[in-house]
Amino acid sequence: MLSRSVKVGTPLGLHARPAALFAQAVQDSGFDVRIATPAGEADAASTLEIMMLNVDGGDTVTVSVNDDSAEAQRALDSLTALLSSDLDVRP
Repeated sequence: MLSRSVKVGTPLGLHARPAALFAQAVQDSGFDVRIATPAGEADAASTLEIMMLNVDGGDTVTVSVNDDSAEAQRALDSLTALLSSDLDVRP
């Protein structure tokens, strides 16, 4: 399993739009990905589960991929880069 902690770059946190963009990226990756905070953990492919974590901008979350392959590492790199950006300004 691969995991990495990342600071959420969207100032308003993971509300509906950023959560949906991240969940779609997770689905597109094809990997089983989890997102965790000190308060709980969620299936990162589920917009609703992500929103239920109540992640604010600047919070640190841990993203985990249940795979050790090079492809999983690239997916983790991409997903954590996405989370660290401001998803509210993406087209």
